[in-house]
Amino acid sequence: MLLLFSCLAAQEAPQKKRPPRPPLPGVKEVQKPMDALKHDFEFSVPGVPDWTIATRDAVWVSNGPKNSISKLDAKTNKVTETVTVGVKPCSGIAYGFGSLWVPNCGDKTVSRVDAKTAKVLATIPVGPANSEGGIACSKDAVWMPTTGNKVARINPKTNQVVAEVSVPEGSHTADFGEGAVWVTNSKGKVVTRIDPKTNQVTDTIEVGPQPRFLTVGEGFVWTLNQGDGTVSKIDPKTRKTVATIQVGIPGGGGEISAGGGAVWVTVFQIPLSRIDAKTDKVTHQFAGPGGDAILFAHGSVWLSNLRQQNVWRLNPAQFTGQ
Repeated sequence: MLLLFSCLAAQEAPQKKRPPRPPLPGVKEVQKPMDALKHDFEFSVPGVPDWTIATRDAVWVSNGPKNSISKLDAKTNKVTETVTVGVKPCSGIAYGFGSLWVPNCGDKTVSRVDAKTAKVLATIPVGPANSEGGIACSKDAVWMPTTGNKVARINPKTNQVVAEVSVPEGSHTADFGEGAVWVTNSKGKVVTRIDPKTNQVTDTIEVGPQPRFLTVGEGFVWTLNQGDGTVSKIDPKTRKTVATIQVGIPGGGGEISAGGGAVWVTVFQIPLSRIDAKTDKVTHQFAGPGGDAILFAHGSVWLSNLRQQNVWRLNPAQFTGQ
């Protein structure tokens, strides 16, 4: 009888709800509601459309629950392919050597997909360091932070890991540009620079707290710092941080991309912020539902609205008055 009462009491006990996230401060002077943001096209991607990457004719988006990636054709503005990859694709997506490189958290692999035929060419047995991270292609290799505080170098000719570079604990995201591989350390406040010619760390550069996502573009390296919601700007020539931009978007998730004279940032609650790459000023910001991944490609801004199960294509001219 006591056991029955205990079971009934457990069933009747109210479910604990996750407390709502505190509102983000943002930059109120330039902030507008999301319904003021106009998109040209909306791609329906049922599931959890998240990480994006551009190829020559499209943007591809990963979908963790569906174990797939989908092709968003830049000419027709239609979803034209969906490819099954490994289990729970996560931690970014890269393009290089005619292929898409997709880290999978569920089975600790990287799937290589031919961008033309949409066929899986190889499954590489190395997993990402964290579900929230990134993978990148240089001129002759693929780079991905992996377990054990390492960045794995994958040879695209053999589809094998040929080198590992030691990095600080908590290094999860990599990008390539300006002749180097750049890796953020989300447990600290540094970016590590790796020389792809020597597989050696050449510099450790201090940025804002808990940098997670980064992008290389407009002549600089940019990090989204989850600790205080700032964006750090690194000069790749001097290898020093030259600006810290107050965006007001602290906390988990989000992404950052550069192009079209600007840096584009997304997080939940504030799905889109635009930073002028020359003045380092936040010129536009939109608050409300949407967001979680962002990409500048094919002359457009591509915003993955994860919870809305779609991807928006936006004309950047609306942010500049052109």
